[in-house]
Amino acid sequence: MSESSLVQAVDHVALLPAYLAAGTAVLVLLVDLLAARPRATVVTAVTGAVATAVGAAAVGSGAERRTFCVGADCSYLFGGRAALVAALVALLVLGVLALSGPLLRAGNTPVGEYCFLLACSMTGGVVLGAAGDLITLIVAVEVLTLPLYVLVGLRRGSLASAEAAVTFFVVSVVATTLTLLGAALLYAVTGGLHLERLGTLLADEALLDLPLTTVAVTLVVAGLAFKVAAVPFHAWAPATYDGAPLPVAAYLSTASKLGGVIALLAVVRHALPPEVTGPVLALVAVLTMTVGNLVALRQRRTVRLLAWSSVAQAGYILAPLGALALTAEADARTAAYAAALAYAVFFVLLELAAFAGVVALRPAGADGGSLDDLRGAARRHPWVGAGLAFALIGLAGLPPGLAGLFAKVTVVRSLLGGDAGWLALVVAVNAVIGLAYYLRAAALLYAPAGDVTAPVARPTRAVAAALAVATVVALIVGFAPQVVLDLAGG
Repeated sequence: MSESSLVQAVDHVALLPAYLAAGTAVLVLLVDLLAARPRATVVTAVTGAVATAVGAAAVGSGAERRTFCVGADCSYLFGGRAALVAALVALLVLGVLALSGPLLRAGNTPVGEYCFLLACSMTGGVVLGAAGDLITLIVAVEVLTLPLYVLVGLRRGSLASAEAAVTFFVVSVVATTLTLLGAALLYAVTGGLHLERLGTLLADEALLDLPLTTVAVTLVVAGLAFKVAAVPFHAWAPATYDGAPLPVAAYLSTASKLGGVIALLAVVRHALPPEVTGPVLALVAVLTMTVGNLVALRQRRTVRLLAWSSVAQAGYILAPLGALALTAEADARTAAYAAALAYAVFFVLLELAAFAGVVALRPAGADGGSLDDLRGAARRHPWVGAGLAFALIGLAGLPPGLAGLFAKVTVVRSLLGGDAGWLALVVAVNAVIGLAYYLRAAALLYAPAGDVTAPVARPTRAVAAALAVATVVALIVGFAPQVVLDLAGG
């Protein structure tokens, strides 16, 4: 082997968004160490998140860039879809930083560590969208997830927060172990790790019929299903969300879930045979949306309601992937992938707005409280209440929340195009069930306060701005859903 073949050319432009995200984490640490001023630390983190989003958009506006390649197989591919994921993760970090203002000012949370951990997690999310092999993919998922173990447990003196952190840690370790074991078995069967090469190798029926291949595929899908909080791998989510600080719960429900969806989409689209994964994902999608909606009907705590509804939303995201085994048409499969990613984008925007509304209406450092604590809140804070109500109605898929409406329409259309009419019917029925708790929560905001005396905080400017921006972006995306679909399918 010649010396030149051992040296890989590195495309630093393709890596620019990852450099910006990782540089933000390092810079935050240095500013906190040298300046020791919380405001300067937060400003550094905000600036880095904005730079990462802008860098991702700039690099993704051109042709797809590939680096760390061996022949035709590349470990890092940055195009329009990767840019969408990277920019969205950076903007979610920016939104969570805005929501964290009251928490950080309360003085119980170390600002430097908090911003550093968020920036580290952002780095994993940026790399995840461009991952071209299983090792890069799994490492990126873990870089996205590892900082959250600490962030979840940052509510000092809270037993619920400590329990949530331990639960999340244990479940994530199990999920990672399953995924790594599945990846190792896939390598043993095929001798490859690059996603596109795995897809080519597993098209061989001789390999596909091996029991070891079935075990490997099952383990990879199960491990990533934990990250998405899909049934039956969902039990950790409600307790973890409810025990975490509210901004961290918002990040878990948006960026962390988006990371799991991106990882699952990558392996299902490029590496794993759809005739094997399709029926499994169809069953998981039906169970996830049904269990999530039915349990959400009984919830009386705000964050647990959002957590269980998030489980149900994961079912809608996975539904298009369940139709892959039923169609051999390339266009129908491409539409299914695009529908799943587009739904995830619509969902995280509305979910962030919902959490922003809850943070705005709760005292600094408090948990999400019960739904009764928000009774009549929109009468006292009309604009904040309207933003939260809009997010809830959008998650239900009703106008004027057009982003949520088009998200569900997109999924149903992809299912019908993939000859999965029965699954489209299940989605429609579950969407109707979801109306009950979303509309109940939205109506409670405008109900007479009665004897309820729970404190409703006056929202800070940063939180109100985050709610306003998330609402406006969700409105704009709702009027231009095809832009998201085009980027998702790119």
